[in-house]
Amino acid sequence: MSQSFSRTRTLVECALLIAVGIVLSKITLFSMPYGGSVTLLSSLPFMIISFRHGVKWGLLSGFVNGLIGMLTGFYAPPSGTIPAFIGVVLLDYLLAFTALGTADLFAKPFKNRMVGVAVGVICASVLRLLCSFLSGWLLWGSLQSEYEWAIGLPTWLYSLIYNATYMVPEMLLTAVAAVILCKLMPKVVNRV
Repeated sequence: MSQSFSRTRTLVECALLIAVGIVLSKITLFSMPYGGSVTLLSSLPFMIISFRHGVKWGLLSGFVNGLIGMLTGFYAPPSGTIPAFIGVVLLDYLLAFTALGTADLFAKPFKNRMVGVAVGVICASVLRLLCSFLSGWLLWGSLQSEYEWAIGLPTWLYSLIYNATYMVPEMLLTAVAAVILCKLMPKVVNRV
């Protein structure tokens, strides 16, 4: 296969998986009151890109997903300042979704592909959680007083609990689905 054909095929495959990820992100299983939701495996397509084509393509696809997510459902920062706007763009959208593309980086050291895929999904999801946690703590924390049930919690703890409430179930569902995919259709998660 020529390098030009291979690159075109990779680009088309990434575009299709980005589209699948966007469609899956609209299928919500559970929504949080102030943003965030458990979706039907919307992170999995970006991790598949990472597993199949490497971290470079995974990061690029995750970045594109973050841009599209920002265009289709942007939450304005609470303080309305330019630094807060930039922080929300970076932490809640660009870095958070780009982090999903790191899955293969964490999967590579494992000889057992199934274990590597599971670890890759979990680690990439934890990076995404870290971005949302930092955003909640540093940028959205000023709204904490509005949430009656959160009174008395430190802002960092509130952010961790709030974001983990929907991201941990999403992470676990994605890890289980990726392992099942690896078992039933190993070519889908193997390097091309």
